[in-house]
Amino acid sequence: MTSKSAAAAARATVYGYPRQGPHRELKKAIEGYWKGRVSADALRATAAELRATNWTQLADAGVHEVPTADFSLYDHVLDTTVMVGAVPERHREAVAADALDGYFAMARGTQDVAPLEMTKWFDTNYHYLVPELGPDTVFTANTAQQVTELTEALALGLAARPVLVGPVTYLLLAKPAPGAPAGFAPLTLLDRLLPVYAEVLADLRAAGAGWAQLDEPALVQDRTPAELHSAERAYRDLGALTDRPKLLVASYFDRLGDALPVLAEAPVEGLALDFTQAAAGNLEALAAVGGLPGKRLVAGVVDGRNIWINDLQKSLSTLGTLLGLADRVDVAASCSLLHVPLDAAAERDIDPRILRWLAFAKQKTGEIVTLAKGLAEGTDAVTGELSANRADLASRAGSPLTNDPAVRARAAAATEADARRSQPYAERAAAQRAHLGLPLLPTTTIGSFPQTAELRVARAGLRTGRIDTAGYEERVKAEIQEVISFQEKTGIDVLVHGEAERNDMVQYFAEQLTGYLATQHGWVQSYGTRYVRPPILAGDISRPEPMTVRWTTYAQSLTDRPVKGMLTGPVTMLAWSFVRDDQPLGDTARQVALALRDEVNDLETAGTSVIQVDEPALRETLPLRAADRPAYLAWATEAFRLTTSGVRPATQIHTHMCYAEFGDIVQAIDDLDADVISLEAARSHMQVARELAAHGYPREAGPGVYDIHSPRVPSPEEAAGLLRTGLKAIPADRLWVNPDCGLKTRGWPETRASLENLVAAARTVRDELPAT
Repeated sequence: MTSKSAAAAARATVYGYPRQGPHRELKKAIEGYWKGRVSADALRATAAELRATNWTQLADAGVHEVPTADFSLYDHVLDTTVMVGAVPERHREAVAADALDGYFAMARGTQDVAPLEMTKWFDTNYHYLVPELGPDTVFTANTAQQVTELTEALALGLAARPVLVGPVTYLLLAKPAPGAPAGFAPLTLLDRLLPVYAEVLADLRAAGAGWAQLDEPALVQDRTPAELHSAERAYRDLGALTDRPKLLVASYFDRLGDALPVLAEAPVEGLALDFTQAAAGNLEALAAVGGLPGKRLVAGVVDGRNIWINDLQKSLSTLGTLLGLADRVDVAASCSLLHVPLDAAAERDIDPRILRWLAFAKQKTGEIVTLAKGLAEGTDAVTGELSANRADLASRAGSPLTNDPAVRARAAAATEADARRSQPYAERAAAQRAHLGLPLLPTTTIGSFPQTAELRVARAGLRTGRIDTAGYEERVKAEIQEVISFQEKTGIDVLVHGEAERNDMVQYFAEQLTGYLATQHGWVQSYGTRYVRPPILAGDISRPEPMTVRWTTYAQSLTDRPVKGMLTGPVTMLAWSFVRDDQPLGDTARQVALALRDEVNDLETAGTSVIQVDEPALRETLPLRAADRPAYLAWATEAFRLTTSGVRPATQIHTHMCYAEFGDIVQAIDDLDADVISLEAARSHMQVARELAAHGYPREAGPGVYDIHSPRVPSPEEAAGLLRTGLKAIPADRLWVNPDCGLKTRGWPETRASLENLVAAARTVRDELPAT
């Protein structure tokens, strides 16, 4: 096919769409089901209605092929586990008794059975449920969900393409099941898994699928020759099947590198590649392998992970270059639109001039359709859209919001010395122990406590004017009093104020910093029914006034025990925001760090002796390619130290990380130079403690003994067992006792019981320690 005919064939498509609905209907239905207020049939009906609405809106906007099987009641990787029958042994009885309840048990656990481990989906803030596979895993096809959703879309008269996690990525994301032999690699199960994928593809073809998409984002990471050979073998075998739809293999989040020629030569009908800034190099690499003659190329030229408008002219230029490299070029976002909010038009509180800089899922769909039209019909067909786009891009580039000379001058003046503590850790530790007087195995929590119904009602009342600021603050004070009183009675050593005044650990600070924008409806799924509203980091950052000192000081006035000041660190402020894309991330991080440094110093001046600066996103934001990591870790760790290094030696600096694979960044954790780090460890059975020990980590650590993402209450014996495991790796004088993460999403009854058991476990193990 010539370039001209390839352009004429251009179509618009997407890989996935936000699941929650405009008013988070899915979240409400699922949580209603968990509480017994919504029936299983009603939950399924809500999900089906949301799917149909999404597909219809996409088709009405001009999308030619809608995705199916991207919708999930909890997580699409968990859905894949169900699809291939890889249910862990401990959950099989529950799944057999009731498929829906068993599904949620795998995700959340029960009082008697632990859930699957949860971790970040590549370098995003989405969490997936980690498959557990062993040598005895038997795969069986279960395509009920995938066939049902395809049938629903086809019944609406739409062209539909099922989107599945590919077999290689599924196995690479999995972990060895409990009891698996040391060194077992789930990828060795590929020959066992491929026949199940063949059956899935046959079922989809029988249900009417013309195309099926297999997502292989794991191939954008550094892969060994053996892993690349597995990918080659997988798509050789799947491509050789006769009873299947046409296959579109998709990658995103970074460049494919050595995997590109493997997929380009595979006997599949199409590839979907990321051509945004995040995947720089894919265009040149594709040309270097001779393109995709005779194949379909789906070009991800619209950023599916950030919310800034696309440079349409630039994207059309990229698309024009691609025309000669494939038989057919279609237009898409770089990845699923799951990672952005639904509709920017719903935002009423953002300046309309600034709102024109933003594109959420609905607006990105419009950009994709415009680009497909421009590619197919020529730029004359989209003249108006191009003109408006140029004006909006110019408005953003020239805005005073994006350029504050004072902020830029301060950031430029910061020195390496500003990012170093005044004394080495050993001297600081001695000063801190003398000042704080804590016992061995000190107990603490990560920061937040349950946000009660009364507090949520008060916050809603403040927004709507039903109560005034004074009334709301009295409610906050009452919540803080309750949290402090409970911790004192329970016997926790280092207290927190509970963060009752905070709507979100990033948004709360963003609303008080210049350069940030907050949304009202910009919800994005983090995991399951947990949705967040990432703020928009739009301009240069500064702190007009203290943000946390008042409430921390109030909490300290209620107790003689130390109360931690709680801040969100600069890397997490970037990672859990939609960050500006018009300057290097390191420059933005330095601006945020200096604003937070002012807050840390004000907390210390107000008498706060323990200050926690959370960086749960440090691992999450780690580049997917090893070659890109040193530069990232250099500015990321510097930003943390710049935030925390202005305090006296006796002030103890804590940090916290959760739900990530920490082995890759142990040196970076060390480089933060925090006095104490708390980390998620309960679901992974203290793996991070062993990793810290193997590295020789010299400071204090609190690997979590209470999994807060499950409603189950750990017994004192269970928590004590984890502590004993932790003590095998971390000496007692450097081991802290804490939950995995904050308690905001938990209820008070389970929180009380769990923390009482945690303290009891600490006392039990403390009594077992040899006398000193």
